[in-house]
Amino acid sequence: MATRHHARMAVVSLLYAYDLGNKNIAEHSDEILEEKKIRNKQRDFAMDLFKGVIEHLDEIDEKIIASLKDWEFDRLGSIERATLRLGGYEILFGELDSAVIINEAIEITKAFGTEQSPKFINGVLDAIANTK
Repeated sequence: MATRHHARMAVVSLLYAYDLGNKNIAEHSDEILEEKKIRNKQRDFAMDLFKGVIEHLDEIDEKIIASLKDWEFDRLGSIERATLRLGGYEILFGELDSAVIINEAIEITKAFGTEQSPKFINGVLDAIANTK
């Protein structure tokens, strides 16, 4: 049975595809989530997150850009950008404590990102949480 962690990982995959130019990924999200065995409540949770990020994308990106130190937004890897967008959305619009969201983003980054990514994700999301 899928957990919220699995649902978030699937959302990062959807956001990654969206960032790479597949703007129609939402049309295929049901198939992708089913393939990853994200069903029922976790599917609804994943779709709420994905749609929320897309709906608030400009605002989230502004917060990310404002929180980057000595780094260009365009230089971010697509996985890091997707993870920051999801984490930023949950910090800005979600109900969970920021520390829980940041920890979840770090765990996702460990699975998908580079060795340096978790520390970077932690710093940016912490900055967003401190300015909210």
